[in-house]
Amino acid sequence: MMRLMNLPAGFRVGLGYDVHPFADAAAARPLVLGGVTIPHPRGLAGHSDADALAHAIGDAVLGALALGDLGAHFPDTDPRFLGVSSLSLLAECAAMAAREGYRIANVDSILVTEEPRIAPHAALMRERLAASLGVDAARVSVKATRPEGLGALGRREGIACQAIALLASRGALSKLFAHIRRRGGRG
Repeated sequence: MMRLMNLPAGFRVGLGYDVHPFADAAAARPLVLGGVTIPHPRGLAGHSDADALAHAIGDAVLGALALGDLGAHFPDTDPRFLGVSSLSLLAECAAMAAREGYRIANVDSILVTEEPRIAPHAALMRERLAASLGVDAARVSVKATRPEGLGALGRREGIACQAIALLASRGALSKLFAHIRRRGGRG
């Protein structure tokens, strides 16, 4: 078992969360999750395209960098962000990480929703999110779970998302692998 105290420095972890209510059907907003427009009678309410999954991942990246949250960088009071694609906001979060000397090692995310079904769209979501983050789709996980009728999400009032991001400084992974090799495969 690897002892974390002996690991080389250079890794940071961030947690992100976002929740959006469904907009009124009369608003005729598209439902966008992970950069994919999903057929559904109602989209999510929000200032941007309301992509709660991209928002949660962006918050995870910013959290790992200790740079605050998405709203601090892209406020919903700023008309520049009205209707903007959240994938562009996510790409800017990845650019902030790069400017700080980090790259995205991996992202794990989960959507909490009764509807729509996420599984048919998860692969395309992974590809689009990965492209915005500048990583291979194998480094991005998208999962979903149902709240089984519990609470506002169970009543189909909205969608919530959680994400965790691991960032690695330049050279951190090669240092980690070298550390493991020196220890004969034992961390």
